[in-house]
Amino acid sequence: MTLSIQSYSGSDATPFFGDLARLRATVFRDFPYLYEANPAYEQTYLSTYARSEGSVFVIARDGDTVVGVATGTPMSGETDEVKAPFLASDRDPAAYFYFGESVLLSAYRGQGIGVQFFEERERQAAQLGLRYATFCAVERPADHPRRPAGYQPLDAFWGKRGYTHHPELKTTFTWRDLDDAVETPKPLSFWIRDLKS
Repeated sequence: MTLSIQSYSGSDATPFFGDLARLRATVFRDFPYLYEANPAYEQTYLSTYARSEGSVFVIARDGDTVVGVATGTPMSGETDEVKAPFLASDRDPAAYFYFGESVLLSAYRGQGIGVQFFEERERQAAQLGLRYATFCAVERPADHPRRPAGYQPLDAFWGKRGYTHHPELKTTFTWRDLDDAVETPKPLSFWIRDLKS
């Protein structure tokens, strides 16, 4: 393997959109997201990030092959679904940098790439002068029928990175689960790190 990780700002990541859409579709099929990808939506979603002032795409490559991606953008440019729980709790979205996703092919996990994904996005947040980094994660019931035996959530990893779970900050995203015929709302809650502490 010849692994490299590089960050791109906004539209500079456009040449990688096909790869990023493929990775999201592949990785998010697994539990807990169980996401049935819509290629048209993927392109629209990624284009929105590219147009966002201050956004970053962190690209992991094995040679010329894109094997992972992490995204982030100032929360002030995010959707109402992302900002609403912060506004409702009197938190100013303008102080936050929001991590959109971190997707990495399974063969490349456990090699420190996920840590680098966090570090690069935190660096972008700091360069923009933002106080906090945050992301949200889907909540699935413990008895979910597709929960793999021995499944371990990433809570411990996130905690080691300095993130604190804020279950009181909840939002809802809608997508189609595997095996489902229609889209349904999914609850997600936020994790936050104070970058100045």
